[in-house]
Amino acid sequence: MPYVPVAALKDYVGKELGRSEWLTIDQERINLFAEATGDFQFIHVDPVKAAQTPFGSTIAHGFLSLSLMPKLMEDILILPEGVKMVVNYGLDSVRFIQPVKVDSKVRLKVDLVDATEKKPGQWLLKATATLEIEGSEKPAYIAEPLSLCFV
Repeated sequence: MPYVPVAALKDYVGKELGRSEWLTIDQERINLFAEATGDFQFIHVDPVKAAQTPFGSTIAHGFLSLSLMPKLMEDILILPEGVKMVVNYGLDSVRFIQPVKVDSKVRLKVDLVDATEKKPGQWLLKATATLEIEGSEKPAYIAEPLSLCFV
């Protein structure tokens, strides 16, 4: 992750921080997520039945796509210099725009929305994270993740 002086955090508010590398969402990843969560809905794990739906194939779980956010943003989100720890503080909002079909490539675009010092040495970073799908005009989701940084 890129590190910046605490005093410079506000300089990044309202700016695009970058995009991740593309990641392919294959059936194995979808199946492993189904096993981890117990969500075996056919639209995710049964290619034959899913082919009969309007999607024409299996699709990733919405929460699978969302769970990729920390990994995809790790080289993008700026952090204050001297950070000791960063914790997921939650999400202000999430909107799933369209599903991610099996074997699609996705990447995350991150914009910094706000940087607020909650307490001395604790900075709350709010971003807009957009999961783009290769070849699609519409994203998979738009979310507002919150990261609490301890300096």
